[in-house]
Amino acid sequence: MSELTEYQGKATMEKITSLAKRRGFVFQSSEIYGGQSGAWDYGPLGIELKNRIQAMWWKEMTRLHDNIVGLDAAIFMHPRTWEASGHVENFTDPLVDCKKCKARFRTDMISEENLAAKKCPDCGGELTDARNFNLMFKSHIGPAEDTASIIYLRPETAQGIYVNYKNIIQSNRMKIPFGIAQVGKAFRNEIVTKNFIFRTCEFEQMEMQYFVKPGTDEECFNDWRNQRWAYYEKLGVKMDHLRWYKHEKLAHYAKDAYDIEYLFPMGWRELEGIHNRTNYDLGRHAEFSGKDMQYIDQDNNNERYIPFIIETSAGLTRNVLMILCDAYDEEQVAEKGNDDDWRTVLRFHPDLAPVTVAILPLMKKDGLAEMAQDIRKNLQDDYATDYDQSGAIGRRYRRQDEAGTPFCVTVDYESKEDKTVTLRFRDSMEQVRVPIEELSTRLRQEIKSYKRIK
Repeated sequence: MSELTEYQGKATMEKITSLAKRRGFVFQSSEIYGGQSGAWDYGPLGIELKNRIQAMWWKEMTRLHDNIVGLDAAIFMHPRTWEASGHVENFTDPLVDCKKCKARFRTDMISEENLAAKKCPDCGGELTDARNFNLMFKSHIGPAEDTASIIYLRPETAQGIYVNYKNIIQSNRMKIPFGIAQVGKAFRNEIVTKNFIFRTCEFEQMEMQYFVKPGTDEECFNDWRNQRWAYYEKLGVKMDHLRWYKHEKLAHYAKDAYDIEYLFPMGWRELEGIHNRTNYDLGRHAEFSGKDMQYIDQDNNNERYIPFIIETSAGLTRNVLMILCDAYDEEQVAEKGNDDDWRTVLRFHPDLAPVTVAILPLMKKDGLAEMAQDIRKNLQDDYATDYDQSGAIGRRYRRQDEAGTPFCVTVDYESKEDKTVTLRFRDSMEQVRVPIEELSTRLRQEIKSYKRIK
């Protein structure tokens, strides 16, 4: 666990935001109209990065476990769902507004002095009294806008798992302990901070709900804490930028709760939560729906009980920001006699990099471009590729470094003679000659044995 108390890195939120736009990771939503607060669009590199993070998580949580299955529940759910879960009654934040500049603040984000004086921290204007504000987006379904047509955009994905728990037991013959994993969008009508994509009104969650027999929950809880910590080591994250945070004040449904926090440029923030939710959720849905939510243990004399739930919940888009911050680096390099050259590089794990290998012909002419395109076509089935023939080769390397591409393949005149290419490694900038027919195998070996240099 990390002992760091402050951010120690070269990334700032301004640098990350600038790079994200320049290289096509993330754009402000509706930017041509001045932008939509709290909403972001993922560009060509951003969607590839997001998809790879999701794929790594899905593999970790489903394919590597015989007793965890997947689900994709609907965003719209019966409104009674949110009454049972407690969101209608309890999912609120105390807010204040500035009468002068019209800014809105959560009370926990304002100093006690400002609250006591009712003074706006932005303009010094007068603040309103605090009032509770429900964070769920409310709408109506159908042509009539009345109480019978009220519906909500889901504020979390977990409830879709709970209401399907018996369906999955019956259809897939699941036996406790077992888990249900889901990746999906959730929506919260909350105050959006200025920390880029860290907190947004529309976001994606990666959740796994693990159903266990009461009495075994504490052991399972600790086991999942260990598994989730080890997962970030697999991603190649700087482990001294991670720490555990134990919740002393627990939510109404929780028996125990820990967060994995990451040291972002703006400080330590939650990355993933691991919670012992007891049998609260299933018990509430049994009460509100009138349906029996008990598990029948056919291997133990048909014993009946409502399972406890161990939850692991991580924000997908928050993981994207974490990976961008963690991978960002600036370093002084000495290439080709230039001792005062700097580069910006994203040191993504190759399994996460939006582009795995870039194919770069040294020149456009003399058949080098055609040869490079043929190499790219041979690699496309197995690797995410890019092709770039514009500009000096050093400049093209720098563009790929900024995009986080771990490998570059340069096709030159020697390639025409001996059927070899130059393979360049992003992190070390080392270059080696590799036979074209061995290129795919070499890339696979390098990815499997990858170890981050910095």
